[in-house]
Amino acid sequence: MSLDWIGPALDDLDARNLRRRLRLLRGMPAAVITLDGREVVNFSSNDYLGLAGDRRVRSAAGLAAEKSGAGAGASRLIAGNLEIFERLERSLAERKGTEAALLFNSGYQANVGLISSLVGPEDAIFSDRLNHASIIDGCRLSRARLHVFEHNDVEHLDRLMASDSSRRRLIITESLFSMDGDLAPLPAIINVARERGAMLAIDDAHAGGLLGPDGAGGLAHFGLRPDAADAVVGTLGKAYGSAGAFVAGPAQLRDYLVNRARSFIFTTAPAPAAAGAALEALRIAAEEPWRRERALKLAGRLRAGLTRLGLRTTDSAAAIVPVILGSEADALAASARLFDRGFFVHPIRPPSVPPGTSRLRITVTAGHTERQVDELLNALRKKA
Repeated sequence: MSLDWIGPALDDLDARNLRRRLRLLRGMPAAVITLDGREVVNFSSNDYLGLAGDRRVRSAAGLAAEKSGAGAGASRLIAGNLEIFERLERSLAERKGTEAALLFNSGYQANVGLISSLVGPEDAIFSDRLNHASIIDGCRLSRARLHVFEHNDVEHLDRLMASDSSRRRLIITESLFSMDGDLAPLPAIINVARERGAMLAIDDAHAGGLLGPDGAGGLAHFGLRPDAADAVVGTLGKAYGSAGAFVAGPAQLRDYLVNRARSFIFTTAPAPAAAGAALEALRIAAEEPWRRERALKLAGRLRAGLTRLGLRTTDSAAAIVPVILGSEADALAASARLFDRGFFVHPIRPPSVPPGTSRLRITVTAGHTERQVDELLNALRKKA
């Protein structure tokens, strides 16, 4: 079969305002970047604590590469387990308050590996309707029966669980949702999991490093014990400015994943440089709480300004502040207008969000200033 069908498929994406294109970033991630040859204020990065370009983090990455090499050579089970991976996992477990943690190459691989290891064809998964694509794909690969509960609707979750008698049952939700920036009702979900005898996994990607005392994440934000969930997935490429991800939980779970998680077993281990950068970022985040405080304060300033402008947003809890516009064309046009005025705010369209909810997904970081936030609000005020 030839690839002649790809051209018409791309044309169809164009016609529906759904085609994506890569844009050239010169330099390193920061609050101000050069994108497609133009200097713009960057409101599209998940580098919440402003650590991706930090000199100390970059230096730690270089030192790790000098000591342990540019690459790991193979999977950790094949080529050996580098000491820097063990150090990072101990540090992550300490941060999350769990017995252990296991490093993965990405949040996508962590979710796919965790879900497909915990449940199979005889089991059931209960997943929030707005969960991330990596969770959705992990559910599909597990071949477990999938029940989707309405977003943050604990009563619906409980009704679905009451009608299922599978061998093992897994509830999975994000703690802080990546597109709306709203929090899952974790205390209520935990109660359902306990009453129904289900396992609970939480994707903490956008809450880790930012919410809770010392940035410990979603469970800490609600004052819950670290063992209130059976497994917590976290990432290192957002608040911690590096790359990779992890699953935190009991030591026994770590051992099980080492033996069962295909996305851990059958892939080359992460680059040592990324592990070195993450270790340093964890240290800095703990010692410089002003980063977390500043990002949250600026996000609150932005939310208040959007409300004054009468723009449709959500009751977001952290640094993700969406402006919901509805159509794909409106989101693309608004993003282009802002770029012309010196701001990079990426338009988010289906399938990343449900149809009819295309938006500008604005993210605020510790690297931004009040003036930059106010100038963005002023740019949003001008429609033409």
